[in-house]
Amino acid sequence: MAAYEGELENSRYKLLGFENNKNLAVIMIIATGKVIKIKLSEVLNSEIMENLNKMEVKNIYKKFYSQGGALTAYDLNDRHESSWMIYIILNLLLFTFYIFTSIAATKPIYLESLGIIITPGTFLYPLTFLIVDLLNENFGLRLARKAIFFAFASNAMIIVLLYGSTFLPGLPGWKLDTPYNDVIIHVSSVLVASSVSFLVSENINSYLLCKIKELTNSRFLFLRIFLSTLFAVIIDSFVFCYIAFYGSMENNDILNMIYVQIAIKVCFAFFNILPAYGARSLFKRYITDSQAK
Repeated sequence: MAAYEGELENSRYKLLGFENNKNLAVIMIIATGKVIKIKLSEVLNSEIMENLNKMEVKNIYKKFYSQGGALTAYDLNDRHESSWMIYIILNLLLFTFYIFTSIAATKPIYLESLGIIITPGTFLYPLTFLIVDLLNENFGLRLARKAIFFAFASNAMIIVLLYGSTFLPGLPGWKLDTPYNDVIIHVSSVLVASSVSFLVSENINSYLLCKIKELTNSRFLFLRIFLSTLFAVIIDSFVFCYIAFYGSMENNDILNMIYVQIAIKVCFAFFNILPAYGARSLFKRYITDSQAK
C-alpha cells in the first residue's frame, strides 16, 4: 500500500494509498480517523473527489487508468447513449411524480371509514425518494442533486406561469373564470409548499444516503435506503403540511394529516428496498458490465 501526500490540507477526506490487488482506494475520514476502502470506480462517482486535493485526485485517476478500468472512446460513446438515457428517464420520472403529487395535494381526501385525512399524492410521493436514491447509487451525489434542482426549477416555472395566467382577462360571460383563478391561486400556494419541502427533504435524503454509504463502506444498501428515506419523509411531511394548510385547516387536522403521511411513507420506505436492489442489479448487468467488456 503506497501513501500519497497532497498539496493542500484536506478538510474531510485524505487519500492514504491503494490496495493494488483489489483495485481499492484507502481513504481516511479526517473527522473520525476511520479508514475505509472503496473501489476506485465508486470513488470517482462520489463526493469524496470534491474533498481531495489536486495531487490526490491526480493519483486516483492515474491509478484508475493504469489498472485497465478506463473505458475506450468507443465504450464512452456507448455509455453516453445507454447510461445517460437512463439518467434522463429517471429525471423525467422524478419530475412527473413530483408535479403530479404537488398539484394533487391541493385536494385533501377524508377517508371516513378510517377517520384520516390524506392527499392523493401521499401514496406516490415516496417514489421520488426511490428515484433520487437510484440516481445517487448509479450516478453519484452531484448528478442526483442536479436532478433535484432540475425538478425544483421546473416546478417553480410552472408556479410562475400558472399564477401569471390569473391576471389575463377572461372571456366575457365565461362562468369558470373566477373558479379558475381561485383554484390556480390555491394550487400555486400548494406548489410553493411542495417546492420548499421537496428541495429540503430530497437534499437531506441524498446527503444521508451518501454519508451512510461511506460509513458502511458501500454495504447494507437496505439500511441506507430506509434510514435516509425515514428522516426525509418526516421533515417533508411537517414542512409541506404546515406551509400548505396552515390557516386553512385546524391545527389538529394538520397534525393528523402529518402523522398519517409519515406512517404511509415509512411503509413505502420498506417497499422501496426491493426495487432498489433490483434496479442496482439491472444497472450493473446491462450498463456497468457491458461497458467493461
